[in-house]
Amino acid sequence: MMPRAVAVVLAPLIAAGGAAAHVTEIRIDATEPFAEGQAFGEAGPYVRIKGVAKGELDPKAPQNAVIVDLDKAPLNARGTVDYEVDIFILRPAEPAKGNGILFYDVLNRGNKQLGQRLHDLIGDGAAALNDPRTRAHAGNSFLFQRGYSVVWSGWEAEVSKAGSTMGAGFPAAMADAKPMVRRIREEMQVGKRISAAVDTFRLNYPAASADTRAARLTSRARDSDPRVEVPPDQWEFADSQSIRLLPRATRFTPTAIYELWYDAVEPRIAGTGFAATRDLVSFLRYDRADGKGRLNPLLASEQGRGIRHAVAFGGSQSGRFLRHYIELGMNKDARGRRVFDGMLAHTAGAGKVFANHPFAEPNRTATQHEDHDYPENWFPFSTASTTDPFSGKTEALFRGDGFDPLLIATNTSTEYWQKGASLLTTDPTGSRDLTLPQSSRVYMIAGTQHGGRAGLGSAPGICANATNPHNPGPALRALVVALEQWVTRDIAPPASRVPSVAAGTAVAATSARMPDVKGFVVAPRANRIGPSVDWIDPPATGSENGAGADTAYGTRVSAVDADGNEVAGIRLPDIAVPRATYTGWNAYQAAPSELCDRDGSYLPFAKTKAEREAAGDPRPSLEERYGSREAYVAKVKAAADALVAQRLLLPADAAAYVRAAETSAAF
Repeated sequence: MMPRAVAVVLAPLIAAGGAAAHVTEIRIDATEPFAEGQAFGEAGPYVRIKGVAKGELDPKAPQNAVIVDLDKAPLNARGTVDYEVDIFILRPAEPAKGNGILFYDVLNRGNKQLGQRLHDLIGDGAAALNDPRTRAHAGNSFLFQRGYSVVWSGWEAEVSKAGSTMGAGFPAAMADAKPMVRRIREEMQVGKRISAAVDTFRLNYPAASADTRAARLTSRARDSDPRVEVPPDQWEFADSQSIRLLPRATRFTPTAIYELWYDAVEPRIAGTGFAATRDLVSFLRYDRADGKGRLNPLLASEQGRGIRHAVAFGGSQSGRFLRHYIELGMNKDARGRRVFDGMLAHTAGAGKVFANHPFAEPNRTATQHEDHDYPENWFPFSTASTTDPFSGKTEALFRGDGFDPLLIATNTSTEYWQKGASLLTTDPTGSRDLTLPQSSRVYMIAGTQHGGRAGLGSAPGICANATNPHNPGPALRALVVALEQWVTRDIAPPASRVPSVAAGTAVAATSARMPDVKGFVVAPRANRIGPSVDWIDPPATGSENGAGADTAYGTRVSAVDADGNEVAGIRLPDIAVPRATYTGWNAYQAAPSELCDRDGSYLPFAKTKAEREAAGDPRPSLEERYGSREAYVAKVKAAADALVAQRLLLPADAAAYVRAAETSAAF
């Protein structure tokens, strides 16, 4: 029960803000100590808060007009659309001891990210990542030591709850008072993103009919190959939302592209996720209580100091979510207030999310071999204004309405090869560099792969080369601090660090010549990024090398040195003082002409000249490069110190690089 005096104080705030904020209820299911009560610097101990946020959207409100199919949602008695999202908060037990910044970590397919991306969390599986409880689950505690209040909320409706993931409850689009039905295309692959051991494949939407004769299943080895029909008596619907091959226990061919055309039903209005994020963060930042008078969980009391700034972080799908969020104009709330002051979008490339669409499938991520024809890389790409050579439109990602956040975009080498990341800083033809707005920065973290993080091994799996273990986390931590200083103190981050046309470091993928090392498979080309195609009825033989290959954007990758390491971007000590060649691309063992999803390659240098010559390796050995461990350590320290001076590495991470060099088994 709320004390009467508090209720009187809050009543005007609730009345004034409740309807406009669209968050109707914050239900807290549990508030518990985090990390066994461990204190984190000046912020002290943290608590973990779990619950559900409920809200409403007015489909007639201008700020919601961009949400596709919201006008087809069922309405409640007030003529608005109900939704709910899971919420999870880690904040200082005494909020006044925090730094006053809400750090929103965008979920990736329902999974929390900061544990692996920023806290170098290794091991303990989903429990450590998605349901952090113990001191070990805090990892290096980077954000907690700085006093952030960390918030997660669901934004995808169709997320499995296995592994403590977080989801959302969104309405279905209706037609004639019934759930909408539409014929769609479902692409399916096993062996890389999904285990080859599965014998059933789950569909994104239920099927309206289990009659295989009313559907169509095809397969092909590569995107550019013709589709081969799988007869209707050689497969079946295992249930309304999954299929399997016949006879039963027949496995799908690893890396083959299967496509199913079928009548799907009950599409969730996925664009609701953008508005739900907007309204929840706005509530947590600005409001003291929900529509039922419950106190904002980021406040310790009705007199407590609240949130002064909000920043967002997202990697991969989540980074694309942030770019899409900006494009949709979601950073202005219903009362005309800025939601996020700053954002860091990691490994998003030039893409957005297949989410604000009819029969959306946000889980899709387009690469050269996988999901290639699903919506992701549509114009505009850059925060700077450019002209699309295909549509003739002149636009920018930033809206220029006063509500654009300060934006840092970081990408690994992979996004330049697979995700068109060069389009953030060059014009769509790739012929000239762009001048970005002062409120935008872009960095390539050289020699890293899409999913890079601490503790990765280099086992190739089904890729042709050993995979890249290089961790981009140290650069990300430095840039989070730079974003914090930008938002709170108006101290601009370092200048962008990317491949440049003018400097000759942004080149066509075919010009990035790799050293000729026996057994090392070289990718023949980068993923082609072209204008969006009809995802339900794409080109007959795929668009990677098929018809329309002349309608590609002019993507570029970084030039490389004689070792095959990239010369542009943020060169962390592993690249500046290398012991190996690190790339953002790999190839499939079974199909060496195809990029192996979003994996990079790793090719260590020989230790001695004799070992190098015996292997026919043209790259100088460690012995020839450095002579001694002491000389190597000195070079690592110099490279790390230079990055610290440039605000691209934190002192603690610089010291860790030196310690690692001093104990490296390579010498």
